[in-house]
Amino acid sequence: MRVAEVVVRILEKEGIDAAFGIPGAAINPVYEYLGTSTQIRHYIARHEEGAVHAADGHFRASGRMALAICTSGPGATNFVTGLYTAQVDSMPLIAITGQNTRDNLNKEAFQAVDIATICKPVAKATWCITVPEQLPAIMQKAFWTAREGRPGPVLLDLPLDVQMADIPFDPDAYAPLPVVRPAPDAAQIARAIDLLLAAEHPIMVMGGGVLLSGAAERCVALAEHLALPVVTTYMATGGIAADHPLHVGHIGIQVGSPFGNRMFLGSDLVLGIGCRFNDRHTGKLSVYTQGRRFIHINIEPEHIGRIVPTELGIVADAGLAIDALLAEARRRTPPRQPQGRVAAIPQERAALARRTDFDQVPIKPQRVYHEMNAFFPADAMFTTGCGLTQIWSGQFQHTSRPMTYLASGGAGTLGYDLPAAIGAKVACPDRIAVAVMGDGGFGFMMEELAMACQHQVPVITIIVNNGYLSLIRQNQRYAYEYEYGVDLTYDGRGIDFVRLAEAFGAYGERVERPEDLRPAFERAVACGRPAVIDVIVERQTDAAMGASLDAVREFD
Repeated sequence: MRVAEVVVRILEKEGIDAAFGIPGAAINPVYEYLGTSTQIRHYIARHEEGAVHAADGHFRASGRMALAICTSGPGATNFVTGLYTAQVDSMPLIAITGQNTRDNLNKEAFQAVDIATICKPVAKATWCITVPEQLPAIMQKAFWTAREGRPGPVLLDLPLDVQMADIPFDPDAYAPLPVVRPAPDAAQIARAIDLLLAAEHPIMVMGGGVLLSGAAERCVALAEHLALPVVTTYMATGGIAADHPLHVGHIGIQVGSPFGNRMFLGSDLVLGIGCRFNDRHTGKLSVYTQGRRFIHINIEPEHIGRIVPTELGIVADAGLAIDALLAEARRRTPPRQPQGRVAAIPQERAALARRTDFDQVPIKPQRVYHEMNAFFPADAMFTTGCGLTQIWSGQFQHTSRPMTYLASGGAGTLGYDLPAAIGAKVACPDRIAVAVMGDGGFGFMMEELAMACQHQVPVITIIVNNGYLSLIRQNQRYAYEYEYGVDLTYDGRGIDFVRLAEAFGAYGERVERPEDLRPAFERAVACGRPAVIDVIVERQTDAAMGASLDAVREFD
């Protein structure tokens, strides 16, 4: 069987049903057989980076891997940012790039870039396959690698003559490699419960690994049994309902809440499950760690003790660790009732919540998120990338279900939002998908509106438009006391996003008054096609942030 066909048959066997990409001369042999697949549907992107973000969003929404595919040279190098975005957030996907023929490698031939080496730092693993007969085993290992341990993206680079080679292959004999999840040590689990029961003010940090392991509901059950306040990291948003009586909310120096930061600073023991203790979560480490002991559960041994001093480190799958903790807790103690500051969480959380119900014109950005919280259903999927728009989203959006808040966390990638929302909608066509972005971020990947329109994927893009690269404006203003190169307006306003949307074939609408937000959202949902809602907001609103949990500057 020709290698190009083998590639497609293995993709099918591994469960791939969506491919996002752009064909080219160096990958056309695979495309020939991709076009014959009755299982895999291909969505043509308009930029290779957008294809990777779409595959990424597909997994975040559904837990099912997707394919990103493109040709060699600049097509392949455009994959780098998408792979980095997926890798730092632990999102598995399969990336396949075409390559010049083997005899042209390492000779600076046309579009013969060593993409496997380039992508090594930003992917979980990469291969340039130069022996055709090895392709089935390498693809099998690639899928296993993407799924095992801490998940992540993998890249396969296929020289053109390798794709055209014939090798023996029986699709019926192929099977994916099993993935084994590491279980926790029973003695360490018992020690963790000892520490939690002895602590005066314990607190739980639910990380993204909890959602990846499908254990959010069990994690909440553990918190309820031990009456533990729950902090969600940014990647764990939705792991516990926003209005749950034990939900402290986010903490951190950007998306953290005043109540969340205060509650965390009053703790004496931290149980971190499936988290990385990222710098935007911790802020200044001396403040974050002072007076607290840490239990850290992570599937990757090198993550334990890497950032915070760890009294007890448990290497295990988050879900298996939670199951063991819950069983041990139930064996040792009856359900605890919230007392004192834990019992007061709902009242204190509401009292310290930042205001969002502003009525003025121009619209305050906070009001946009206020209206989104009121309008969109609990199972709606939201993507967001970087900037004040993303920070406000983390601060103000109310999320109640796992795998509905699909943000670029560790990379903070401008432009991720729109193609990721397309991938999420492809994966979950019965749910609403909304990309929440700034006008600057929209400019990075706006061409992917064409992918949505061509393939009739009705995503909604809400642009919080203040005419600025506003996160950079705020940094310049307060850190350096100047403003330069961040104003995006010209000829009165700047890009006419409504006309731009219409040019692609999407629905477009501009909103300038707060009372018009909900009707605009209603029309965007009802139109049944991609929609862009351009919300004109107050230009110089700032977002709360700071250097440490005890020094976050608030703004009106």
